[in-house]
Amino acid sequence: MPHALTGIFPVVITPFHDDDTIDWDGYEALLEWYVAKGASGLFAVCQSSEMQYLSLQERRDLARFTVDKIAGRIPVVASGHVSASEDDQKAELRAAADAGVDAVVLVTNRLDQDQTGGSTLTDAITQLLGALPSDLPLGLYECPAPYRRLLTDDELTFCAQSGRFAFLKDVSCDLDTVKHRLDLTRGTPLAINNANAAIAWPAIQAGGHGFSGVMNNFHPDLYRWLMDHGANHPDLADELNTFLVLAAMSEPMGYPKLAKEYHRRIGTFKSTHSRTVPFDIFDRFWGLSPILDQVMTGADRFRARIAAL
Repeated sequence: MPHALTGIFPVVITPFHDDDTIDWDGYEALLEWYVAKGASGLFAVCQSSEMQYLSLQERRDLARFTVDKIAGRIPVVASGHVSASEDDQKAELRAAADAGVDAVVLVTNRLDQDQTGGSTLTDAITQLLGALPSDLPLGLYECPAPYRRLLTDDELTFCAQSGRFAFLKDVSCDLDTVKHRLDLTRGTPLAINNANAAIAWPAIQAGGHGFSGVMNNFHPDLYRWLMDHGANHPDLADELNTFLVLAAMSEPMGYPKLAKEYHRRIGTFKSTHSRTVPFDIFDRFWGLSPILDQVMTGADRFRARIAAL
């Protein structure tokens, strides 16, 4: 069965001015950068967007702005699903739907907040579906904040067989789990998009439908090359994979402010201000600047090798 939402899906960060307001010019430049770097689609209003620190109005505005500026060139999905109460969750999911996105993404830890198990998650999904247009595709996101809630096999099967869900952003970070989930959902509309850079290439080789990890904020074009051409150039693909895995080890060093520093350096926008990471990442993580230098240099070297093929 063909899948509608596959490929390289960056998790969109939110540029702020130093006064804590959204930098809309910088955000537009960022969207164009993703498109130019080969993004297959965009996941807006997610954890990387600092959605837990955005007002409902800001989440709505970001989703609408993204849809308007992308203008159908690639799919846009959005979440903003952060609240505890069912009524608030319905309001924020309707806000994403009203923005005109191609799919609204449900966060799994909001569907079973006390980790009760049983039918809690599927019952919550059933309740929320009534608040959303019946023809609107949906996604699932095992967001790590405030805690990671992985889907059980039964829950995943329920969602896949419902026909309402177009993709899962898989945060299992485990290749065997990804392979198992691919088997469980085979023949359904639900695509499995891995989010972990350490297994990105082997997950793609195993038949995974995409990569939606945070390192798409640095070099999505290299992941796109892996997905489109890696099988035809296995030696270079293996070398590139090693670089990408090692580069991703920088993620715990102040992301998403780290990604904002990268975009400040390349001129996408000016400020690295972050609501999620209020501290100076270079004071906290000694030697971070040369690490980022090497990530950027290494990526450019692989781009040159790819261009020379």
